[in-house]
Amino acid sequence: MDFSQFKKQFNPDHLAPIYLVLGDQAYLSQQIKELFVSVIPDAERSMNIGNYDMEDVAISTAVEDAISVPFFGERRLVMVNRPYFLTGQKVKTKVDQNVDDFLDYLKHPEQSTVMVIFAPYEKLDARKKVTKALKKVATTIEIGRLRESEIKQLVSARIKDEGFRINRDALDRLVQLTGGKLTAMMGELPKLFLYNHDSKLIGIDSVDGLVSRSIEQNVFDLVNTVLQKNAKQSMDIYHQLILENDEPIRINAVLIQQFRLLLQVMILQQHGYSQGNLAAVLKVHPYRVKLALQTVKQFNYEQLRDAYIGLIDTEKEMKSTSRSPELLFELFILKFMKKDIKETS
Repeated sequence: MDFSQFKKQFNPDHLAPIYLVLGDQAYLSQQIKELFVSVIPDAERSMNIGNYDMEDVAISTAVEDAISVPFFGERRLVMVNRPYFLTGQKVKTKVDQNVDDFLDYLKHPEQSTVMVIFAPYEKLDARKKVTKALKKVATTIEIGRLRESEIKQLVSARIKDEGFRINRDALDRLVQLTGGKLTAMMGELPKLFLYNHDSKLIGIDSVDGLVSRSIEQNVFDLVNTVLQKNAKQSMDIYHQLILENDEPIRINAVLIQQFRLLLQVMILQQHGYSQGNLAAVLKVHPYRVKLALQTVKQFNYEQLRDAYIGLIDTEKEMKSTSRSPELLFELFILKFMKKDIKETS
């Protein structure tokens, strides 16, 4: 089930013994945690709620807590975070995870305990015995990749709950500035509520004036000014990123990633892939794919390829010479523009 379905069905009197929350959406994870915590009375929480990070603590410790009798209460809540042993990821940790106790627990979960496993990953390793066993018994809540319409719906619902309204263009702009990231959007709302306290209406002007631009949005703008051969605007955006304490090598790396994405989207689209399929195949946020599709309509393969190769060369120089990164980026812009002028003359 997804988050909306879970929220509608949530009944404190009828909870499953084990839940698996799958996906990396910090805001939704926090909402789910708060719902489960609300089940335990305030006076009992210090004794009957356990919170365990698997990169710091062994799963056997969480299992020991789960099989314990509730202390002066009817129910225990055990939350397991970052269970990397369910994935194929290699994590730097000193904890040796022996999952045998966990496997035994899954066969006979304690009825007075609710165990909630928060797995902030795109997917689990379905080949693992422990993953198979967990999926058999757990109620799974998927909060991973959300469509833009779902994100807007969640944000709009939060705004409505607070007694506010938001214009459609303002909501679109909020999505744009935050790169379509739900957690970032929710984090910006308190400022908008405070500023629009009297009118209770959030307009595009307040969004433009108050919402912080994500590095992805700044880089998206930078990509377009580079492709449009606007040297001055490109350098203005680049210098703004530097002022915001983004390192030149990181900016260049994000630009390389963006141009690689544009090339991938262009090629796959030519092979018949839809917007939804592209997001799944490329494993990127659907909003990034949407923006990429808008961009590739305006430029050709050669332009994207030349910019990509030029940025790769710039990164090599940044790592191998003592020349100013800003100067190297300016040289990239000039070379890219010069090449285009020669080809069109």
